[in-house]
Amino acid sequence: MTTAPRRISARQLLGATFSFQHLPLPEVARILQSHGLTRIELWGIAPHLDLYHSDDRKVEWVRQIFADHGQQVRIFTPEQVLYPVNIASGDPAYQRASIDHFRRAADMAAALGARHLFLTAGRGYEVEAPAATWDRAALALSEIVTHAATLGLRCLLEPLQRRESNILHNAADLKRMVDQLNSPTVDVVLDLVAMASAGDSVGDYLRQFGKSVAHVHVVDGTPSGHLVWGDGTLPLGDWINALGAAGYGGTLSFEPFGDGSYALAPARALARNLTAIALHLDQDGTAA
Repeated sequence: MTTAPRRISARQLLGATFSFQHLPLPEVARILQSHGLTRIELWGIAPHLDLYHSDDRKVEWVRQIFADHGQQVRIFTPEQVLYPVNIASGDPAYQRASIDHFRRAADMAAALGARHLFLTAGRGYEVEAPAATWDRAALALSEIVTHAATLGLRCLLEPLQRRESNILHNAADLKRMVDQLNSPTVDVVLDLVAMASAGDSVGDYLRQFGKSVAHVHVVDGTPSGHLVWGDGTLPLGDWINALGAAGYGGTLSFEPFGDGSYALAPARALARNLTAIALHLDQDGTAA
């Protein structure tokens, strides 16, 4: 008699607020609650909670909104790919301000009761030596990670596509940076679109990082695009099954952006993603 392959538990899914920015936060919490999603990946963007206008009272208001719906923020993911923040900038004043914003982001994440602060490496000038950009990113990440650790936070580090960054693009780059940071509080993110665009595989990530892979962004693409499951061509079901068979114990969330139209009906985008992934999940099990 053969044993059925292990599956990821539905309880490992987080409710993410990506593409919900045009709805009031209490409505976002209600929609996520209606799907049984009690742990949240909070996208740090206006008007919900951004790094530039949110004082301690606003942070507490956000925490209470989720608490009122039986939810808690698990990951705080400040917007960091788009202007106006870049921790690897070649402009010293701009870089310093960006690092300070992320030190503040760590304070906010701790106040929210989060486990992880989500980080990327930023980008340097396209005309400068890659080594200079890398060194600035490494020093900035080290400072933020060290500050976050004093607050009891772990950090997640994600590589980006080439159009988003000129520093970390693939699993090898990510491994080099994680090794250089040499911090016990740094975990890594497996973004399925970034993985596919870089030519990496689920196996590459699991072999190189093992249990340090703590979060997965489930997104479809062609291979890029950050699309809802089914709007692209990636074999998401095979990859989710592979993670389950390998005993992946971390969390997952959806990150739909596309051309911006998902934000016009984010509840519909979420429902489509949940329907698609349900075929590959164990509906029992324990939360990660």
